[in-house]
Amino acid sequence: MLLPVIMAGGTGSRLWPMSRELYPKQFLRLYGQNSMLQETITRLSGLEIHEPMVICNEEHRFLVAEQLRQLNKLSNNIILEPVGRNTAPAIALAALQATRHGDDPLMLVLAADHIINNQPVFHDAIRVAEQYADEGHLVTFGIVPNAPETGYGYIQRGVALTDSAHTPYQVARFVEKPDRERAEAYLASGEYYWNSGMFMFRAKKYLSELAKFRPDILEACQAAVNAADNGSDFISIPHDIFCECPDESVDYAVMEKTADAVVVGLDADWSDVGSWSALWEVSPKDGQGNVLSGDAWVHNSENCYINSDEKLVAAIGVENL
Repeated sequence: MLLPVIMAGGTGSRLWPMSRELYPKQFLRLYGQNSMLQETITRLSGLEIHEPMVICNEEHRFLVAEQLRQLNKLSNNIILEPVGRNTAPAIALAALQATRHGDDPLMLVLAADHIINNQPVFHDAIRVAEQYADEGHLVTFGIVPNAPETGYGYIQRGVALTDSAHTPYQVARFVEKPDRERAEAYLASGEYYWNSGMFMFRAKKYLSELAKFRPDILEACQAAVNAADNGSDFISIPHDIFCECPDESVDYAVMEKTADAVVVGLDADWSDVGSWSALWEVSPKDGQGNVLSGDAWVHNSENCYINSDEKLVAAIGVENL
C-alpha cells in the first residue's frame, strides 16, 4: 500500500488576494467542489493507500484537521512544521515518522495545490512508478509539456527502461527554469518533461540517499523527530531544533545527485495553478471563454475569470479580466 505524503506548507502568494498567508490556496475551493487539499486526497480514490500524512505550517493545523475530518480522513498523521525549510527536510520528517516502528512504506509525495484532471491516467502512472520505487529507485513524475513554459524546471530523460504507455526513463539531468529560446528547444526535442515536484520512493531509500548526500539535513530532522510532541491530534516539531535545519529542495539535496532517479511521464491535464491566468486556463469556460464561480453575471464579456462566494459580481463589456 502507498503512503500519500502531502506537502501543504506553501503560501500561494501569487493568487492574492484570495490566497493569503493565513489562508493559502491549498485550503481554498478554487477548482471543483472541495478545497485543493481535499481534491488532492480524493484524487487517490481507487488506489490502495494508507491514511494520508500531511505536512503543514503550525498556524494551519486546524484548517488541515477540519478539511481532513470533512473527508473522514482525519488521523494523527499531521506533521506541524514550526518554520519552512523546503521540501528535502519536509519529506525527511515524513520518512522518519513513517519508519519509527520499523515500517518502510512506499511514499507517494504530492503537493496539496496541484490540479490533475485526468485521474485514470494519473493512476496508471502511479502504478508504473510503484514497480520501480519498489525496486529501489527514486521516481519523479515528469509532466509532458504542451508549451515552451519558462516558469518550470525541466527534467531531461535518459535511457528507456521499458516500452509501455508510461515508459519510465533514467533521469539524464534536472534543468533550471529556462529562457524562452531554450524552452522552445526543449519542447521541440521531445526529451524533456516539466518538473512536477511529485515523487515516489521507499521511505528508507530516501533516508539512505539523504544520508549520503546531505547528512546535515538528515541529522537535524532526526533530532527534530526524536524530540517531537506526538500528541493525540498532531505531530509537533520543536522550533529550536528544526530551525537549525538547512533549507534545501529535494531536487538539489537528493534527486540531482542520486544514481537511482527514474522519471515517469505524466500527460494528465496537470497544472500547479501558479497564477490567475493558469487557473483560468484549466477551468471550464462558457462560450465566450469566461470562467464563472459563485454569484457572477456577465454580458458582452470575453475571457474573464470571476470568482465570488458572497456578493454579486457583474461584468459588462469586459475582456481579459
